[in-house]
Amino acid sequence: MTTVPLGEVSEINPRPPTIAGHETVSFVGMAQLDASTAQTDAGEATPFAEVSKGYTVFADGDLLVAKITPCFENNKIGQAQLEHKIGVGSTEFHVLRPGDRINDRYLLHFLRQSSVRRHGEMRMTGSAGQRRVPVAFLQELQIPLPPLGEQRRIAATLDRADALRTKRAQIERSWTELASAIFDRLFGDPIANPRGWPTHSFGELVASMQYGPRFYNESYSPEGVRIVRITDLDTAGHLNFGPMPKMTVTDGERQKFALTAGDIIFARTGATVGKLALIKHEDPLCIAGAYFIRIKLRDSLEPRFAAAFLRTRSIQSIIKAGSHQSAQQNFSGPGLRALPCPLPPIELQREFCSIMAKLEEERTRRAEAAAAFDELFASLESRAFSG
Repeated sequence: MTTVPLGEVSEINPRPPTIAGHETVSFVGMAQLDASTAQTDAGEATPFAEVSKGYTVFADGDLLVAKITPCFENNKIGQAQLEHKIGVGSTEFHVLRPGDRINDRYLLHFLRQSSVRRHGEMRMTGSAGQRRVPVAFLQELQIPLPPLGEQRRIAATLDRADALRTKRAQIERSWTELASAIFDRLFGDPIANPRGWPTHSFGELVASMQYGPRFYNESYSPEGVRIVRITDLDTAGHLNFGPMPKMTVTDGERQKFALTAGDIIFARTGATVGKLALIKHEDPLCIAGAYFIRIKLRDSLEPRFAAAFLRTRSIQSIIKAGSHQSAQQNFSGPGLRALPCPLPPIELQREFCSIMAKLEEERTRRAEAAAAFDELFASLESRAFSG
């Protein structure tokens, strides 16, 4: 099959058109590009004069590729589906406008392959926390180019398969909502504290907090201890151990940084600030990287309860608000320690943990089936673009 550089069949970061200041455009931030559905929302209607400087301009139907880490690795790649003809959004978007030789949906599916993201990650430039995919990577990226009719057929097949994955993601979100509802039923909102539990600062209930060590890609090896990256943690708090890189560490590093059951790891920086995971007994040996804080709790706080507390809407609102006080979103140890935490009786915490353990067992069974489907989808993608 013929392959061509992407820059030959698609405009990359095209020159914006002339737009009158009074013209209404759709404003789309990074958060409005859904990584699971691969599209934006309709955007917020805004006069162009209010957003004419310091943003990226694109058109309805253009493809958007997040250039910055970890958004690129998290598959923030999708199509603009706007209310208005013109969109304005984050400067962290690369804009792709497919030409007449390539189908837009075909190109979108090609870009969302894990292999493309891996290659893009290796080409990133810049310092830690501010690494970006250069435009040259997209311009030079080789893409198979079958006839347009074949492109449309491939895109339609992948669209149907992806729709099934989207439905599965919606079911996954319903599990998260159920867990939140159970917490609210037993304990109420932690800020309002309607049950009148004694309130402590979260720091009073924590035995220790530790920032993860900084590792670099060149230190990874085929064997060793898994290194947890932000991209290995989903919004529901589940870790994907399969793609985690490994690293050979010293006995001292293993003893100091290895995660143990009951630890909570908290994403402290970037667009994913506030995501967290609870480490379980069955999890393989791993170390959380530099963008995480490891939290060890005192005996008065059950780990499952603490993780659910940190995920509540009101606590996440505090975290999000606090993280925006600096140019680079960040919510670190002092902010975590200051969070107000009601302390229910330990027996009630354990009742909640028992309910959640049963819920997690059922979710795990469904997740295994979903993982098998993801493997089939990846295989389908690979065959589609290899001819």
